[in-house]
Amino acid sequence: MNKPILQLRNIAYSYHSLSGEIPALSDISFDVKEGEFLAVVGPSGCGKTTLLSIIARLLMPEKGTIVFNNPSGALEYPKTGYMLQHDHLLEWRTVFRNVTLGLEITHQETPEKIAYAEKLLADYGLYRFKDKHPCELSGGMRQRAALIRTLVMEPDILLLDEPFSALDYQTRLSVSGDIGRIIRDTKKTAVLITHDLSEAISLSDRIIILSKRPAFVKKEVAIALSRADDTPLSSRSAPEFQEYFNLLWKELSHDVSNEK
Repeated sequence: MNKPILQLRNIAYSYHSLSGEIPALSDISFDVKEGEFLAVVGPSGCGKTTLLSIIARLLMPEKGTIVFNNPSGALEYPKTGYMLQHDHLLEWRTVFRNVTLGLEITHQETPEKIAYAEKLLADYGLYRFKDKHPCELSGGMRQRAALIRTLVMEPDILLLDEPFSALDYQTRLSVSGDIGRIIRDTKKTAVLITHDLSEAISLSDRIIILSKRPAFVKKEVAIALSRADDTPLSSRSAPEFQEYFNLLWKELSHDVSNEK
């Protein structure tokens, strides 16, 4: 595995209101290596999305430091792509115009970028739908379009905030497998927030387990599955899968039982 692209050290954050302070994160420290697929799990409300927002620079930590090592060696902050729970495709734009929206906004609609967008659509089964509108796509196709919209900007790190949670179970299995494959094919670094332990195990190289709020890192678990391919079914059928699931469940159940 390559050197860290992201290093978090002693990150803390609290929300403030007229009724008082609500601590969300406490002393969060971990690395994300270049090319790694990292999953973050934890009890509901523990601050997972807050953590992702801090990595994306949408929020500033109250304490601690974040160090980004740009893969290109440049001094600027690496390009970050953020994929949300919902696809947020614009219904009045075609699939192609949705995919190229970021290029349009940033004035990067070069022939090379347009060709790359078309290649991604072709590679991942959406090219023949490029002139359709989002309402004509299935939920899974919409999520693939949303990911392509993010990838076409060529980010160095992808932040995924429960991107499959709005899908039904069968579609979720299929689309999570597709998107995991796309991310690995493009050799992107990814950080996934999820409540689904099976999803975390089947997609990631490593899992960060957060405690209840204010969250800290309880455990890091490296994932190594013996599987024939990268499909969700193959991952869930791996002999190590249940052991990983039990470990994660035990850590998270301990926090939940202590709250009762």
